[in-house]
Amino acid sequence: MDINIENLKFDDNGLIPAIVQDADSGKVLTLAYMNQDSLRKTLETNETWFFSRSRQELWNKGETSGNKQQINKISYDCDADALLVQVTPLGPACHTGKETCFHNTLYTKDEPSQEIISQVVAKITERRENPIEGSYTNYLFNEGLDKILKKVGEETTEVIIGAKNNDKTELTNEIADLTYHTLVLMELLGVSVTDIKEELKNRHVVKDKKNK
Repeated sequence: MDINIENLKFDDNGLIPAIVQDADSGKVLTLAYMNQDSLRKTLETNETWFFSRSRQELWNKGETSGNKQQINKISYDCDADALLVQVTPLGPACHTGKETCFHNTLYTKDEPSQEIISQVVAKITERRENPIEGSYTNYLFNEGLDKILKKVGEETTEVIIGAKNNDKTELTNEIADLTYHTLVLMELLGVSVTDIKEELKNRHVVKDKKNK
C-alpha cells in the first residue's frame, strides 16, 4: 500500500473520516473515523482499525464478531482530509447484521446499475436454495447441466446473429440473455463473479504492470 500519513489532514480532534467500500461489489459499507494510531494499525495488520468517538479508544472491526475487513487499497481525496478504504469483508459491516450500514433508503429514483449483477446472482442463488414453482431459473436447475449448456450455446449463437445484423437493441438483449444463463451455469458449478474478476485482473491488470 502506497500511502504517506504525513500527507493527510486530520481534524482538530486528530481524526479523519474513512469511507469503507466493498472492493468487489463497490457498495459503501460504513463511514467511520481513524486517527494516526488506528491508521498505522490498519496498515500494519491489513485489517480495518478505527477510533471510537464515543468510547475514545481504538477498535478493530470484527474483533469480537469475526466480521473483519481485509484491506485491498486505501486512497485519500484531493484535499487529503478523507480516506476511501476498499476492503474484502468477511461478514456484515453493520452491527444489525446487514451487509452495509447504509441499508435505510431516504430517496431513490432508480436502482444503481452497478449492483445489478450481484442482485441477479443473489436471485439465482435464492431460487436454487428455495425453489419456486413456475420459476424459469428453477426449471434450468431441475433440468441440469446439459440443458443449461444448451441454452448458453443457443444464446451465444443469437449474440453472433445480433452482431451480424448490426442491431444494437437486439445485440443488447441477446448479451443480457447470455449473461443470465452464464450466471446460472456459474452458480451450478460453483464459479463466482469474484473468480471471474480475479482472472481478468490477473490477465489484464497484473500482466500489464509486469510488462511496464
